[in-house]
Amino acid sequence: MDRVPVTVLTGYLGAGKTTLLNRILTEEHGKRYAVVVNEFGEIGIDNDLVVETDEEVFEMNNGCICCTVRGDLIRILSGLMRRKGKFDAILIETTGLADPAPVAQTFFVDEDVQAKAKLDAVVTVVDARHIEQRLADSKEAREQIAFADVILLNKTDLADEADLARIEGRIRSINKAAEIHRTEQCGIDLAKVLDRGAFDLDRILEFEPSFLEVGHEHNHEDISSISFTDVEPLDEQLFNRWISQVLQTKGADILRSKGILSFKDQDDQFVFQGVHMLMDGDYRKPWAPDDPRISRLVFIGRNLDVPALQAGFEACRAF
Repeated sequence: MDRVPVTVLTGYLGAGKTTLLNRILTEEHGKRYAVVVNEFGEIGIDNDLVVETDEEVFEMNNGCICCTVRGDLIRILSGLMRRKGKFDAILIETTGLADPAPVAQTFFVDEDVQAKAKLDAVVTVVDARHIEQRLADSKEAREQIAFADVILLNKTDLADEADLARIEGRIRSINKAAEIHRTEQCGIDLAKVLDRGAFDLDRILEFEPSFLEVGHEHNHEDISSISFTDVEPLDEQLFNRWISQVLQTKGADILRSKGILSFKDQDDQFVFQGVHMLMDGDYRKPWAPDDPRISRLVFIGRNLDVPALQAGFEACRAF
């Protein structure tokens, strides 16, 4: 029986995974994909940032795919296998905090999944600006590189040649086998990412002999997520002033921030993205007539001052 190929898109918070996913869903390649998107926070943002597509998108929120909601992944995959023929392959976008090992393990130790699906490749997106900091403080960042079959060294416009050469050396010291491609905005020939048949179980067992042993100890106790919503329109200037001040003063601890916002007197959604002190935002598309204009903002990081962040967000309401 032909098994459905599965590509796992991983990479630390803010590296560019959703950008790569959107490229796959919008470029011509003649394939139909089922998509599984996992978010750490209780409020989903990434699902709304995935381009509108005919492909089916399954959202898994409020937990990490490698631990708390791993059972949900198995149930989604099992459900998809019963609808074989509706799609050609499956894409899984993990949270930025995911250890890819237990996700990959699912395709070798769950009998039902193993019989009908095969892991094609683990594709890891790396943020050239922040990866060295992440390698110093995050086991997950190292695991994401170690398990990769293909690595996109992304945001190369934010680093110079000396930085990139040093970073590639760090990556090679962790994973000698993966293909490395330098990218901006995850711009890459998708033939270098999809249908690679690249996942090599023997290579994984060389550096992690316990890979196939069931049981996964993993937690994110030092990292938390807080989400805010508001049905009142926000004042754009007040928000920009507040979020700039927050990220300049607390950005070292705020690993990721993102939101979809409703500003007063604006008909379009404003999409905000932040990684540490770097932030970006733009108007995306009009609010749909039946879509409630609810602003959603998510912070993921360490030592989050929830009362102060909530008070600051609420103070951005327009009157």
